[in-house]
Amino acid sequence: MDPTRGQGGIQMLLTAEQEAQQIVTEARNLKMARLRQAKDEAEKEVATYRTNLETDYRNQISQTSGDSDSTMKRLDKETEEKIENLKKAANKVSPHIVSMLTKHITSVNNNV
Repeated sequence: MDPTRGQGGIQMLLTAEQEAQQIVTEARNLKMARLRQAKDEAEKEVATYRTNLETDYRNQISQTSGDSDSTMKRLDKETEEKIENLKKAANKVSPHIVSMLTKHITSVNNNV
């Protein structure tokens, strides 16, 4: 057996392994970029939806209560409390979701 032939085969395997690792890394980077893009898009949609709901809410309040300052202040306070509760709930689950996403992003599925 020719030793140079064995070296060439090993070198080919090493090169193929490097190329495969590069492909996997690029795929992970693309996946992370898409996740960031999806998150940004979702945040924009939530902001738009929230603005629309607040506008509708204010219109309904002004129509039903004659734009009473005390009612508006009370409802604003209740709304802010609900928003804070939602933010707290989101902050509680956020680490778990990030952990879950990171786990799925970094795991390599060989069945592809």
